[in-house]
Amino acid sequence: MERRSSNDFVVEPGDGGRLDHFLVRHLERCSRRQARRLIDAGAVLVNGRAARKGGALRANDVVAVDRSILDQQPAAQAELHLPVLFADETLVAIDKPAGMPAVALRPGDRDTVANYLLGGYPELRQVGSARFEAGLVHRLDTATSGVLVAARSMSAWHALRAEFGARRVGKLYLAVVAGIVRTPGVVSAPIAHHPRRPREMCACTEARRATALRARPASTRYRPLQRFGAATLLAVRIATGVRHQIRVHLAAIGHPVLGDETYGDAAAAGAAPRLLLHASRLSIAHPSGGARVRIRSPLPVDFQIALGDLATSTG
Repeated sequence: MERRSSNDFVVEPGDGGRLDHFLVRHLERCSRRQARRLIDAGAVLVNGRAARKGGALRANDVVAVDRSILDQQPAAQAELHLPVLFADETLVAIDKPAGMPAVALRPGDRDTVANYLLGGYPELRQVGSARFEAGLVHRLDTATSGVLVAARSMSAWHALRAEFGARRVGKLYLAVVAGIVRTPGVVSAPIAHHPRRPREMCACTEARRATALRARPASTRYRPLQRFGAATLLAVRIATGVRHQIRVHLAAIGHPVLGDETYGDAAAAGAAPRLLLHASRLSIAHPSGGARVRIRSPLPVDFQIALGDLATSTG
């Protein structure tokens, strides 16, 4: 790997492919999450031009990276008010509303969960693998509501990240999907970044495609709770946490989440005023002593109203 400076790389033959994958391979201690943040913030140039996350690199391309973006923290917003579901000296769990991003993609972004956390828990400035994380140990899509957990010390952060990595965290979601689901099931297709749409993911049902796209293993279990005229409320459990996993898997079996403008068809996307996906419960081992902590987020009012509307239209 030829390097022109500490932040510049020249792509060697055979080392091309997706830009975000390239960054993970060649930047020290760079996760996929951090690579995406660098690209989204415009901190990566390819041949002097702003790069796309899914852009393909070729031999002799010059990749320039400004890593300082990872050390820039979002503003602390003490005026933000979010429900706290659990808090002690080690953890804090927030009830994230639908439509609020978990973290700021750029230093000037505001009104995110990270902004709130830094306003109320200033010690979180020093927690996480990058300063912008504000101690968060996992993420939820912007459109998804529910339980979101942050650690208040680096030791707790490492312990919780190990829990997630070992798939020992219990996660229960509620989702309303298009169509009638009559029996429980499991979707186990690996998930990869879409080769042509960089902001989307895709389920890989063929092994060859999964290998070519470097798909990650993912498993989604679902169980019907209530059926409406043309929709079903599901309880969904995941052990893995691949980006957009539940939405991609349910859409792949023909039951997209209502309100999903990315993976649903026009009918499903327009069937609800918001994405009807809610992180309802999270079960983790407490970093201090290992006792099980179970955190529950009540169903949001707008989700309840959507369910009521579906029930009324069915009747």
